[in-house]
Amino acid sequence: MRCYRPVDVKVGVLALQGNVSEHIDAFRLALSRMGEDASSKVFEVRHPADLVGCNALAIPGGESTTISRLIEKNHLYEPIRIFSGGIFATCAGMVLMATHVDDTRVHTLGLIDMTVDRNAFGRQRESFEADLLIKGLDGGPFHAIFIRAPVATSVGASVKVLSQMNQGIVAAESGKHMVFSFHPELCGDTRLHERFLKTLRSRQ
Repeated sequence: MRCYRPVDVKVGVLALQGNVSEHIDAFRLALSRMGEDASSKVFEVRHPADLVGCNALAIPGGESTTISRLIEKNHLYEPIRIFSGGIFATCAGMVLMATHVDDTRVHTLGLIDMTVDRNAFGRQRESFEADLLIKGLDGGPFHAIFIRAPVATSVGASVKVLSQMNQGIVAAESGKHMVFSFHPELCGDTRLHERFLKTLRSRQ
């Protein structure tokens, strides 16, 4: 049985498009497994005021060009850029976190020094699952679900590569931020969510 000290983290989930409810459920489950009352600690973020009080933000998978446009429309671009907490970004979220992406329609946040290929594995029909070894993650391989997934093709010196495949980097960490080209919120394994939350707590 895992034992942790309480984690004083409030998680906002960017609720503009994509796997919003799945991220909320996964973070609530992770906090519950860490001995926390998660009912009031995970909530939707749609406007800048919703970020007040958050020290963690999840940017879900979805359609990166659409999420990029909605971030601008909802006046969230600069508030996310200057957000002082940690960001947990998956799939399209990974694209948005990059400094460079192979699609000029995506206005990236530029928060992690990396170049991303948006559809490295092909279209929806090329979606797949794989068991990945992730650096620093106890408990064996992580069963990852890839859906129209991106990869990072290069990263800067400040970025720690956590896992990669032949196509490129599929998990990385930079400061308080973690990014994944797959969907950890879909598999019921909350080890990556727990690691993210524990890292935030250790930096408080």
